[in-house]
Amino acid sequence: MSARPQCSVYIATSVDGYIARLDGSLDWLARVEAEGEDYGYASFFAGVDVLVIGRNTYDTVLGFGQWPYAGKRCVVLTNRPAAPRDGVEFVAGEPGPLLERLAQEDARHVYVDGGAVIQQFLAARRIDALTLSVIPIVLGSGIRLFAGGEPELDLKLVECRSWPTGLVQLRYRAG
Repeated sequence: MSARPQCSVYIATSVDGYIARLDGSLDWLARVEAEGEDYGYASFFAGVDVLVIGRNTYDTVLGFGQWPYAGKRCVVLTNRPAAPRDGVEFVAGEPGPLLERLAQEDARHVYVDGGAVIQQFLAARRIDALTLSVIPIVLGSGIRLFAGGEPELDLKLVECRSWPTGLVQLRYRAG
């Protein structure tokens, strides 16, 4: 059997730890948009084989118009039925068995996205790398990245960068 794929989170958060407004809106991310700057996302995304995202994230991304994950395999963890889409697989279950199957299918690097899915992977101790892009805003409410109750996870700082937009990016490896 192949080794378990590396699982990485690459996500933006407000200073107070929210990843979206209560309605799922991401409009506040626009405050750090800068011509020609993607904060390392394209490089990160190029190294990903498979995305594992939550249903709410999937539904949000559908609203973007153009599918941003073209050319990548996408697995949506959900218990709700969904309309089929090319390149998208809908599954229910826990991270462990899913990762075992992905390893057998030669997946090497999984991008884990969506608050609930990230929390599931953290609870299962399956996150290997965590990149947090902290946006200079306090939202006051919304959908939290860490809902509480996650197991303790020792992290090693790999890199810390800041940009003129005020975005600060923290890259960690699980240690």
